[in-house]
Amino acid sequence: MKSIYLDNAATTPILPEVVETICASMQANYGNPSSTHHIGRLAKSAVESARKSIAKHFNIGAGEIIFTAGGTEADNLILYNAVLNLGVKTIISTKIEHHAVLHTITHLQKTYGINVLYLDLDTNGNPNSSQLEKLLATQQEERNTCLVSLMYINNEIGNILAIDQITTLCHKYDAYLHSDTVQAIGHYPIDLKKTPIDFIAASAHKFHGPKGVGFAYFKRGVGIIPMLHGGDQEKGVRSSTENVHSILGMEKALEIAIKHIDTDAQAIESIKKYCIASLLKAFPTLQFNGSSADLTQSSYTILNVQFPVVDSMLLFQLDLAGIAVSGGSACQSGSNLGSHVLTEILSSEEVNNTSIRFSFSKLTTKQEIDYLVATLQRLINK
Repeated sequence: MKSIYLDNAATTPILPEVVETICASMQANYGNPSSTHHIGRLAKSAVESARKSIAKHFNIGAGEIIFTAGGTEADNLILYNAVLNLGVKTIISTKIEHHAVLHTITHLQKTYGINVLYLDLDTNGNPNSSQLEKLLATQQEERNTCLVSLMYINNEIGNILAIDQITTLCHKYDAYLHSDTVQAIGHYPIDLKKTPIDFIAASAHKFHGPKGVGFAYFKRGVGIIPMLHGGDQEKGVRSSTENVHSILGMEKALEIAIKHIDTDAQAIESIKKYCIASLLKAFPTLQFNGSSADLTQSSYTILNVQFPVVDSMLLFQLDLAGIAVSGGSACQSGSNLGSHVLTEILSSEEVNNTSIRFSFSKLTTKQEIDYLVATLQRLINK
C-alpha cells in the first residue's frame, strides 16, 4: 500500500540530520545540565550554545528564550504570566485560535475573572483590525493592562495575520502582543527587532524537529514567574531537567529550515499551486475554506478544501488508501466535535459538507498529489 503524508500542519517527519544530531547528543551529553561536575557542565554548555544559536535566527538575546515541552506549554506559560505577573486585566483574541490559547484564556477568565474580548472575523476568518483599534483605545482610556493574543498562521485554514500592522497597533495603545507562531517558524523569517512582538511560542516538530520540545520568547524587560516549581532550571522559570537531546535536535532542525527557507518555500508553494489546480480540474464546484487558496494571504503549507458532499467516512477511506490527511487540528483527533475554526467562518450548510486540510512539506511530490486526486475522484464519484 502506498503511504502518502499530507498532514504536515499536525507534525512533520523528522529529518535524518536531526536524528543524527540527537543520537550523537545522547552519547556525548548524557549529563544533567544542573550538575556542577565536568560531565554536567558539558551538557549545560550544549544547551546554552543551542539557545544562542536559536536566538540569533530571530535577532534576539539568548536570555529571552525559555525552553519548553512544546507550543502548548509555551502558550500557557505566556498567558498565565501575563495575567498573574504583568497584571493583564483584558485579553483580546479570536474564536479561531489554537485550543492551547482558547482553553487557557477560558480558564483564566473563570479562575481570575479577567475580561475576554473576541474580535469579529470576515468570511475568510481574518480579524477586524478596525475593531481591534477601537477596543485597544477603550482599554487604554480605562487604564486596563491589555494583552492581544493572535496566531501568526492559523493551523487549520492557513490564514496569515497582518503581523506588522497588529504589532504597531498594540504598541500604539500600550498593549502586550502574544502570537502563537508555531505554524510560521521555520517557514517564514521572523525578525523580532523589526517586528517587536512581546511573546511568541514555538514547537520543533512543526519544522522537521523532534516532538516534545519548543520554546517561549519573552521580550527583554518583561518579568516572568514560573508555572512549574521544583528546581531552578531555565532561570527558575521552568523547573525540570532540560531535554538536552531534543533541544539540540530543535537547534539543528531550525538551522536547516532557515538555511533553505527561500528554496523550500518556492518548492512547497509550487506543490500547493499544483494541488489547487488539480483539485479544481477534478471537482469544479469545490470551495476553499478561509484564505487558504490565496497564495498571498495564506501559508504555502496549508490548503483547506470543502467538497460538495457529506461523507463522514471520507477521511477513513483516504487513510485506508494510504493517504494521511486531517479534517482539522490534530489536537482534536478522536473528538466527535467538528472544527471550531470552520464552525466560526462557514454557514451551517457549508459546515455539514466534508472539509479536509491538506498540508505540505518539502518532502511532498506532485506524484503524491496525482494519487490523492485520483483517489478522491474514485471515492467521491462512487
